[in-house]
Amino acid sequence: MRGLMAKALEFPRETTDFVLHTTAVGACETRSRLADLLHKQLEKRFHLSIRAFSRAKDASALARLWRESADSGCDVPGALWACWTHPACDPLLEQDIYGDIHMLQHQIGSGTRTDLATLKALKSENGQLQRLLDEARREIEKQRAEKSLETQRLGQRITELRIDLAGKDACAANLAGQLDTLRQSLPDLKERQALARRATDAEARACALTAQAGELGRELEHLRGLVRQADQTIKFLLADGNEPAAAPDAKADTVSAHLSGKCILCVGGRSGSIDAYRQVVEQRGGRFLHHDGGLEESLHRIDGFLAAADLVICQAGCISHNAYWRVKEQCKRTGKPCLYMKNSGASSLSRLIDLNQNEAQPSSPAA
Repeated sequence: MRGLMAKALEFPRETTDFVLHTTAVGACETRSRLADLLHKQLEKRFHLSIRAFSRAKDASALARLWRESADSGCDVPGALWACWTHPACDPLLEQDIYGDIHMLQHQIGSGTRTDLATLKALKSENGQLQRLLDEARREIEKQRAEKSLETQRLGQRITELRIDLAGKDACAANLAGQLDTLRQSLPDLKERQALARRATDAEARACALTAQAGELGRELEHLRGLVRQADQTIKFLLADGNEPAAAPDAKADTVSAHLSGKCILCVGGRSGSIDAYRQVVEQRGGRFLHHDGGLEESLHRIDGFLAAADLVICQAGCISHNAYWRVKEQCKRTGKPCLYMKNSGASSLSRLIDLNQNEAQPSSPAA
């Protein structure tokens, strides 16, 4: 605009756009050099729209093309210029176009205000997001610095560990050299080690044989008791006279042997009664084991005791709940007999063992 008006008019450089606009509009009310320049410029700029609207032969066709352009919102300035300069444009169409342009200005103004409000909100949101981004960047930088320090510390620790490992490797190599030197200084070391292993094996075999001999001895004693009982039974059956011979006292011969070397595990009980329990079991030829039911001893050890036992006696009132359920489940799974004592006295233990053995063994032959 300034360039075109400079060709036709002289005006100060500081002239505002509003003054230029009103001056150009006033100059175009009549034909002038400025009007011709503006007409040529607009014809050149909107030649595509002019060519499209030239197909209209009357005002109705022209109005239809204008309505399509106005509704679509595409190239409204070009459609306005092509309509107003078209030969078929009558005053009624000019008035309709003027009304459309007037309302379009209102819509553009309203949209502009909405766009400005939206732009303001977006600027505010952008500022908040920028602040959050700055905070996130500072936090990331802080974490990066911390990770860098941690990496440095770990690197130093790795270096120290490598140095320590190298020192231990050197010490191990030194000890290996000393060991080789000692082996060379003692030519018969291997023979001595072999003899020591043989002695250990022999000792283990001797212990096993001793245990086996003990088992055989207890079995022999049991068999002798059975033989004595059989002899007394035979004498009783062959006795003469009206007065029958006294019935053989099986209990006297079997009290100390009727357990036949079985391992009796007693779980729980008072600590002061343990020696009495041991005496009751050993008098009947059994081996005594005891576990306090988790009061002081570890529950992990009770599994080994249960595996070695032939008969388990549980004093439910003197053990922990875990030990009680562990004993009950283990005996149920393995099929081992488990007896429960209500009282903690040695006499109760004696009666319980005798009752169990009498139920387990067949009755003596009757007269």
